[in-house]
Amino acid sequence: MATFIDMGITDKMSVESPLPVLQKKAPWSSMRETMPDFNDEGTMARFKKYLLAEVDEKRSTLPLAGYCFMTGIINAIIFSAIFIWCGSQTGNTVQLALAMARLLEHDYSFHLVDKQALCSLISFICGGFGGARLGDKIGCKSRAWLFMGTFIQALFTMASAILMWNGRESNVADARDAPAWSDTLSFLFTGFLSASMGLQGVMARRVNSHFSATVALTATWCDLISNPKLFDVRRLVPSRDHQIMTIACFVAGGFVGRALLDKIGSANTLGIGTGIRVVIAVLWLFVPEKESI
Repeated sequence: MATFIDMGITDKMSVESPLPVLQKKAPWSSMRETMPDFNDEGTMARFKKYLLAEVDEKRSTLPLAGYCFMTGIINAIIFSAIFIWCGSQTGNTVQLALAMARLLEHDYSFHLVDKQALCSLISFICGGFGGARLGDKIGCKSRAWLFMGTFIQALFTMASAILMWNGRESNVADARDAPAWSDTLSFLFTGFLSASMGLQGVMARRVNSHFSATVALTATWCDLISNPKLFDVRRLVPSRDHQIMTIACFVAGGFVGRALLDKIGSANTLGIGTGIRVVIAVLWLFVPEKESI
């Protein structure tokens, strides 16, 4: 009987007791509480707003310098093999004009180097045109497009590296009439690399910074030598300093590209270039937002 009463009192106290009951939490529960809830509409809205915000072109120095560095690497690889440029299409355009001029001499041959130049020009235009249209829809200066577009450049570069991997023993041409790449695959290499350059050039141009298009230096040299503050060493001049940095990154990229080419070959060098492009894509996500006036 006493036992029954005691049990009843105990049960009643356990039910009505105001003392809190401690529950042991799972070790990952505190981490889960601090993580953003992407199912929350407010969090998703803020994340989308962050991605679609326009970057500040004045604070985009690091990823744009990376673009210039990659131009040097890719041009070093392609020029060493077939004597054309993926980024600068001036030479390829004039080369095609010379090929058409040979028709006046009743020379109807279309040389391999002319075909490769035409492939580079068409691929560059397609990459740039597609990038411009897609960038306009998403927001040409938004973090989302700059990340995605740079990642697409990385995919183009990776595709070239994979295609070069098998049976590509020669990386450097012996003479202009004896290119290192003369097979059908060479047009795929050239096409992918030129498309990545066209996409990069349009994206950099839309950012509208002192780095210009990051694919050619002629305009940069002209801007630099005509800069009225070229010799003003007493203070920082953003326009002049960025132009000097552009040229320096081109030179550094060309040097590194040629040095790696001799040591590890074209495919491995482009593999490293793919990794650099991925890093640049991530950097765009952290560029500060442009302040509204």
